[in-house]
Amino acid sequence: MASFTPKAIRDSFVKLLNERPMSQITIRDIVDDCGVNRNTFYYYFQDLPELVKTIVDEDAQRIIREYPTVESIEDCLNAAIDFALKNRKAVLHIYHSVNRDIYEQYQWWVCTHVVTVYVDGILADRTVTDQDRKLLIDYLKCVCFGVIMGWLEEGMNADIQARFQRICELKQGDFEQMITRCEKT
Repeated sequence: MASFTPKAIRDSFVKLLNERPMSQITIRDIVDDCGVNRNTFYYYFQDLPELVKTIVDEDAQRIIREYPTVESIEDCLNAAIDFALKNRKAVLHIYHSVNRDIYEQYQWWVCTHVVTVYVDGILADRTVTDQDRKLLIDYLKCVCFGVIMGWLEEGMNADIQARFQRICELKQGDFEQMITRCEKT
């Protein structure tokens, strides 16, 4: 029962976030939806921002488990937007709330992880300095993060996967050239 209760609270909150903005959700709404009392909520979570942080942290950990390797930059983006695609309204409600920074930090963390795994896989048999490795990771991480934030700012209306695929097509070969330049220096 103990592990079920916080999951029930999280699931109820996400369900409610898919129905209405975060500013219109109270702890009472959550506990009524999942069938626990307020004290039980406060036993597991201090407040709604902590609940949001827990949800995004757990999803980031899930992504880390599910993506021990990343084969392409498109896979990096797909990993980073997985939760958003499954919970569009909830993500937009968090993004447009006072807790937006929690979601942005989550996206930054996920982008960092998946891009690092991807770059380390590509560089496994290459000779690149640690400083250049970090620059390559920072570059791709910023591209992924920027595309995601732009998509969120536009209300998640565009087909982000098609958009990112097109960016990759336009920039095809650029990253390999960057790596080659890193090896020469």
